[in-house]
Amino acid sequence: MAFFLQQLINGVTLGSIYGLIAIGYTMVYGIIGMINFAHGEVYMIGAFVAVIVFTVLASVGGMGVVGGLLLVLIAAMAITAAYGWSIERVAYRPLRRSFRLAPLISAIGMSILLQNYVQLSQGARIKPLQPIIEGGMILMDRGGFAVRLSYIQIFIFLLTLALMAAFALIIAKTPLGRAQRACEQDRTMAALLGVDVDRTISLTFVVGAMLAAVAGVMVTLYYGVIDFFIGFLAGLKAFTAAVLGGIGSLPGAVLGGLLIGLIETFWSAYFSVEYKDVAAFAILVIVLVFLPTGLLGRPEVEKV
Repeated sequence: MAFFLQQLINGVTLGSIYGLIAIGYTMVYGIIGMINFAHGEVYMIGAFVAVIVFTVLASVGGMGVVGGLLLVLIAAMAITAAYGWSIERVAYRPLRRSFRLAPLISAIGMSILLQNYVQLSQGARIKPLQPIIEGGMILMDRGGFAVRLSYIQIFIFLLTLALMAAFALIIAKTPLGRAQRACEQDRTMAALLGVDVDRTISLTFVVGAMLAAVAGVMVTLYYGVIDFFIGFLAGLKAFTAAVLGGIGSLPGAVLGGLLIGLIETFWSAYFSVEYKDVAAFAILVIVLVFLPTGLLGRPEVEKV
């Protein structure tokens, strides 16, 4: 029981990170019907920004942990927001009225470009980070096995919940959220009613990039090592989470992220760690066989 509880804590932590990245995928798909395959690299850039800013702060000194974390989050979100806006302007907007595969190919090219750009500018070696948030609490001690809940895990839980609640309020209560919902239903009609569609889509990319940046900061704090390739695999798993939960559904993206994190963690704990990715994708296939739109997805009705 103690071992199960420990893996549950670890799985929810990992799933929270996947869920934040998956929201970016599902938002873009919900509005323009396309997958932003460069989103994983935006997450990777957020992680590198965190390492760079933490290193600079350590050399300068004079700032506490809370202030340093706040500054790192602001810097990562601001820089990745610029990347998200640029990706939409360069890789998507010129091809929005082209055939459907053109933006997809453009996004894959942007992903490769960003990955190699970071490799050339930051090097191919692993970037370590000294622990910033240390310590934790013991929830249970059974037979010499202690169930630990670290402070960094608590921080990830609370920050994820706060961001989810804030984002739900943005979608439900703000003019941006209403514009996003209008564009999701019918972009042409939304434009006729005065909605600035281009601005709404750009802001959607920006918000998704900022959430990916938060995930990048959290994974850097949690694992303490990053490299230029982390965006590819994390982005692929977050995309899988979005599809599993129901592409286009924000609650589905979070649910899918949590499920992927739990599947990986429990499979690694009870079976072979080498096949944890196989297990996650196999369960995705099984779910889609019986629920083609995902767990919380809605059937897409084609407008004629």
